[in-house]
Amino acid sequence: MSPAAPLDNTHRIETPEGIDLLLRPAGLVPRALAYTLDLLIRLALLLFLALGLGSLGKFGMGAGALLLFVVQWGYMVLFEVLNDGRTPGKYWLGLKVVNDDGTPIGWPASLLRNLLRFVDMLPLGYCLGAICCLGNPSFKRLGDLAAGTLVVHRERPTAPVTLPPADPITPPFALGLADQRALIGFAERQSSLSAERRQELAAILAEPLHVTPEQAEARLNGIARALVGPA
Repeated sequence: MSPAAPLDNTHRIETPEGIDLLLRPAGLVPRALAYTLDLLIRLALLLFLALGLGSLGKFGMGAGALLLFVVQWGYMVLFEVLNDGRTPGKYWLGLKVVNDDGTPIGWPASLLRNLLRFVDMLPLGYCLGAICCLGNPSFKRLGDLAAGTLVVHRERPTAPVTLPPADPITPPFALGLADQRALIGFAERQSSLSAERRQELAAILAEPLHVTPEQAEARLNGIARALVGPA
């Protein structure tokens, strides 16, 4: 399967206009790498501030404690809200934070998801957050579950999606809207699937058609072509 466009971990959103949006949730590894980059940036910034405030005595210590809080927690929130859900680390890894409905993240959601990092860090080294992330279909940690947010891969411009060449085949029975979407979605995403995965999905989708697994892929492509119309 192509790593650029995985099919199995998409997050589908239906807009009020009836348009389907597909988001690709970011897994544990890219999220951890993005957080590590942000952590290094914050540490470098705090070191720079410490060198500057160290000569100011008690005033410098007080100002340093305040700036430590601002940098530690304000860094993530400010970038997420003011930079389209992207901290520098997320930007370099091609990630962004959005609400569950795909809309840009706001102040309350960003504050909540970042304040709950305390819980995700328990008992040590983001252990609880990592377990929650791996056990959730959309790779959400506890802060995301509470805030209703989702870390996704930023979509890049892609070439127009085309269906595989096939002769149109009229469906043997009436198909509901969900069935039509499933067939067309399968045909559109075949280029991102391995041959084995295509055959597996085709056999599942074509089960009501009572065809052999070897014929399933071609039959589904023909029905999808008939549903979409001439190229």
